[in-house]
Amino acid sequence: MSAIAGIYNINEEPVSREHSLSMMKSLQKFPANDVQIWQKENIFLGCHAQWITPESVGEQLPYYDYERQLSITADAIIDNRQELFQKLQIDKEEGKIMPDSKLILLAYYKWGEDTPKHLIGDFAFMIWDEKEQKLFGARDFSGTRTLYYSISQQRFVFCTTIDSILSLPYIEKKLNEQWLAEYLAISGMFDTADASITPYKSIMQIPPSHTISVYKDKVKLRRYCKLFPNKQLKLSSTEEYVEAFQEIFQEAVTSRLRTNRKVGVQLSGGLDSGAVAGFASKTLQERGQSLNSFSYFPPDDFMDFTPKQLLPDERPFIRSTVEHVGGIKDHYINLPGRDSYSEIDSFLNMMEMPYKFFENSFWLKGMAEKAHEEGIGVLLNGDRGNFSVSWGSPLDYYALLLKKVKWVTLFQELNHYSDNVGGARLRRLPRIAKIGFPFINQFFSKTSYKLPLLISPEFAEETDVFRGLEEKGIGRGSASNIYVQRKRHFENEFYWNATNTLSTKLSLRYSLWKRDPTNDIRVIRFCLSLPESQYVQNGLDRALIRNSTKNLIPDKVRLNQRYRGIQGADWVHRMVPNSSVAIEEIKQISSDGRILKYIDGSVIKSALSSIEGEMKTENATDPSYKTLMRCLIVSRFINKFT
Repeated sequence: MSAIAGIYNINEEPVSREHSLSMMKSLQKFPANDVQIWQKENIFLGCHAQWITPESVGEQLPYYDYERQLSITADAIIDNRQELFQKLQIDKEEGKIMPDSKLILLAYYKWGEDTPKHLIGDFAFMIWDEKEQKLFGARDFSGTRTLYYSISQQRFVFCTTIDSILSLPYIEKKLNEQWLAEYLAISGMFDTADASITPYKSIMQIPPSHTISVYKDKVKLRRYCKLFPNKQLKLSSTEEYVEAFQEIFQEAVTSRLRTNRKVGVQLSGGLDSGAVAGFASKTLQERGQSLNSFSYFPPDDFMDFTPKQLLPDERPFIRSTVEHVGGIKDHYINLPGRDSYSEIDSFLNMMEMPYKFFENSFWLKGMAEKAHEEGIGVLLNGDRGNFSVSWGSPLDYYALLLKKVKWVTLFQELNHYSDNVGGARLRRLPRIAKIGFPFINQFFSKTSYKLPLLISPEFAEETDVFRGLEEKGIGRGSASNIYVQRKRHFENEFYWNATNTLSTKLSLRYSLWKRDPTNDIRVIRFCLSLPESQYVQNGLDRALIRNSTKNLIPDKVRLNQRYRGIQGADWVHRMVPNSSVAIEEIKQISSDGRILKYIDGSVIKSALSSIEGEMKTENATDPSYKTLMRCLIVSRFINKFT
């Protein structure tokens, strides 16, 4: 709901008014309903507020509690308000109008540094404890909101954005080569394995699931949250698992509908966003309200080159969901004239760092723009569903059955699966065997190609980056089965950072809050406690969400195992008019000494030669194209933002 900022002079010198105003001025590029500051001697707190919830309208933030001698600035929406009212013995009538920031402050007064353990929602906050002379803050378990900080010349500075910190004269704007080394060495979609670093050497960030305390000249980070349950949930039937899931998921969805504006949803033709839309619309219709859906489709002149099981245009499935669910006002966008290349500078300005999701960049921003125009306060999505509500890979589960010699169950499942997706059941056994017994064949990759390493060998050796990555389990030889990957996904906080950085920055720019019920900590813990048999059943992959949405979303979507949406397949098609300009820029990069210190020049030249001077729509999945786009983005960042 806000961009927050602050300065704590550890040496007890008064905070310079010039410095506090400089930080707040840098936030003026974002829309705001109110801007307030609180300053006392050597501590300054600021808030650039966007009012998203009813309780936030007219909120005093930063807020100082004279009785408890605590001051808070917060960027937060708390979802377990009723539970906290009971624990904190807050009067029902008082609770109705209490802002989330004050609720966090009262929680801190009771639980101190354990406060984040009791909070459910999306939050980043900082509290000045005057009695203890201590600054304390936290990010939620997945780091849904960004919170950066810097320590320089006995000054501790924090803000939602990097630019605001860099506006201070004593903060050095120097490239963090360790961050860049990890970014270039990781071929996957996440940025770095160290969730505490940023592209600037002088600026750090509080990792997801962490608190920070600053007392005198000591800064302490502490992880407060682990997700995996100690024991598995055991219920007597699938029906009981479904009922339990429906209850907890409905609570997660309903708690995210709290806004003083309209509610929207990013709707694809798939299960996760369809389930979110179904549960949300049901509640909104009971309140006499409608749900606005926003969906992307390619330009009319786009020629589909993808295999028949992939759908760049999901409108037939989306419309099926809209018609079945009811109470939805649907919006479809295709953003003529927008493309990944022309959006680079705009995205770098917004993200404040290089990014890897360029195929989807233009439509993600365009969707936020459209939602803002429609007066949306909360934009729901189901982005985190793959590892939680819609978990369930059939072939990997069948490999488990094979390893446990459960032949009868395996062949029953294969019969059902073949009926659902087509093909003979026995033809899948060799592939299942390779998954279950990887020594037969190293079968780990789910993709048909792998991006070449961008990092120059000399830079990699200088930073010793691969050793560090391997220690974190993501080195070149660290591939593993899907169950280990899932476990790592929830154990390692760095997986969350990139997409949540985008969510925060889009939120600030368009004054709306992206909210994901599939990322609710209650939902995730429930899903992680279930036996695998609840995720693959009777030939159904992702069986939990399919079983739990019966009658809620159409069977055309719910039971679809043959087709899968693929957003952004048109990214090269959109770039074709600018392809000669892009290729010329890449050629210049290939001889730029500053860039070649970091990026392997031979990789750039190889990729350039493979595209033969011309970009073609049907090569959107070509690793050479993706390699060159990543080079463009990194080069622009280094040359324009460092």
